[in-house]
Amino acid sequence: MEADFIKLPVEMMHLLDAVELYRFFHTGGEEIIALRGVSLSVGEGEMVAVVGPSGSGKSTFLMCLAGLDEPDGGAVWIRGERMTRRPESEKSKLRANYLGIMRQRDNLFPHLSVEENLALVGKRMRADRGDVLERLGINARKSFLPGELSGGEQARASIAVALACNPQVLLLDEPTGETDASTEKRILSLLSDFRGGGGAVIVATHNSAVGRLATRVLVMKDGRVSDG
Repeated sequence: MEADFIKLPVEMMHLLDAVELYRFFHTGGEEIIALRGVSLSVGEGEMVAVVGPSGSGKSTFLMCLAGLDEPDGGAVWIRGERMTRRPESEKSKLRANYLGIMRQRDNLFPHLSVEENLALVGKRMRADRGDVLERLGINARKSFLPGELSGGEQARASIAVALACNPQVLLLDEPTGETDASTEKRILSLLSDFRGGGGAVIVATHNSAVGRLATRVLVMKDGRVSDG
């Protein structure tokens, strides 16, 4: 029986469970296998660094976890509720209730300022928005449009937006990709505090400092979990 028809036993439920995810893409006459049976369970206070070379499947894996891409096999559960193969309205509700998501690009509405982007999703934000922006070093840029920010500033604004809905799980794709050492420390401190509050973090990264902060490292190669 396929994994997505299996109801997870209560004792197996975590904040997020992914079971045997497969994803295929077709380009011309070729089939590219982006994910080959990848599984992961993440509980409160955990941080998983997903590492591997470009093209190993890291971003595809995160998008399947977020319900923004549909796996061809396997399934994802958030708090015991199945994300996979459900109507988009139901997936959107799960994302709004539980997930904070940062993609590598297109996280911000270009016609809204940083502060307006946060306000759009942050009605339930427990922390003061200004405090989060201050910790990320971009509070002085809150009135700027995304196009007026540098790549690193856009990344930090995207992290703030991911936190704005008060999520239980953060899914971050290369959050430190365009940052200097000082900014990297700000981001890692924020993620550490999020974990300390019981949240879970899954982050695709090439950054060794992120890997050292993680409680686990998932190494991917050619769409599979590798032994290293």
